[in-house]
Amino acid sequence: MNIDKNKLNWIYKKLFTIRFFEERIKKIAKEKSVPGYLHTCIGSEAICVGVMSALSDDDWISSTYRNHGHAIAKNCELKQITSEIYGRSTGICKGRGGSMHISDFDKGMLGSFGIVAAGPPVVLGAALQEKINGGTKMSATFFGDGAIHNGAFHEAAGLAKLWDIPMLFVCENNGYAEATATDWHLNTKELKDIAKAYDMISYQGDGNNVFEVHQITRDAIIESKAKNTPIFLEFKNYRFSGQYEGDTQLYQPLEEIEEAKKNDPIKKSIEMASEYNFSSDEIKQIQTDVLNEVNEAFDFAETQPWPNPEDALEEVYVNYPKELLR
Repeated sequence: MNIDKNKLNWIYKKLFTIRFFEERIKKIAKEKSVPGYLHTCIGSEAICVGVMSALSDDDWISSTYRNHGHAIAKNCELKQITSEIYGRSTGICKGRGGSMHISDFDKGMLGSFGIVAAGPPVVLGAALQEKINGGTKMSATFFGDGAIHNGAFHEAAGLAKLWDIPMLFVCENNGYAEATATDWHLNTKELKDIAKAYDMISYQGDGNNVFEVHQITRDAIIESKAKNTPIFLEFKNYRFSGQYEGDTQLYQPLEEIEEAKKNDPIKKSIEMASEYNFSSDEIKQIQTDVLNEVNEAFDFAETQPWPNPEDALEEVYVNYPKELLR
């Protein structure tokens, strides 16, 4: 697979940015320097970056409460993401959303939802308006394996197929729905088989291999647009962290975690770098630059002002032009 050098640089930069960022999140969670729940996506960096590297900058996506990696890979501004997690006024949502609700419409990031499976209906709406208005943007919704038991997912999948809507349903199968292992709650041989209920095309891939994720997603986008149809993508990986930071993870056997780390997506991407004529020196330089950027973002966020109480009343309601209300 041929990938442009600039794209390769972007892929490796985003992979390392997400990993270093999430490691800092683990640190502040342990220190309890930020209130509320914090969820990291360590182990799924290749899915975030692989899918986003196949999408265009202005394509629509929705994310989950485990959204930092999606936001970073969608090119949301790092200092704004970090400030939002700290609840500061310079945050991407002005400190209103926090860790679980990072969104940026200007980047095509329609929302990060704390409610499981809340994203698919929203992205279906974005994809539907693209079809009605003759738009060309692709729409992709991210969700975990536990979301396939939620009615909102099935409603969105059924309507997407019924209405012939080009969009991607991207399932990050990280092995656990909260504390329940996938093979304990799955009632199909493979998770992607759930799409058969809607006669929907589905593909499965290695979620630890960023280049495989990129290839499958790129091909799916082309096929989805050509056939005017939704496509279900399942990428298998492993959640190294708990459901949330502070989770004891007693439901995950230690030997299982150690075995999964042999396929760590960051480790795997470094091992594959030579296949794309990427040198170890280039890798090290990117890591150094990215670590500095991440540290700067956290230093910045810690010094930013808190929102004013009266700011909570701003941007709550939409004031539509009078002509649209007739």
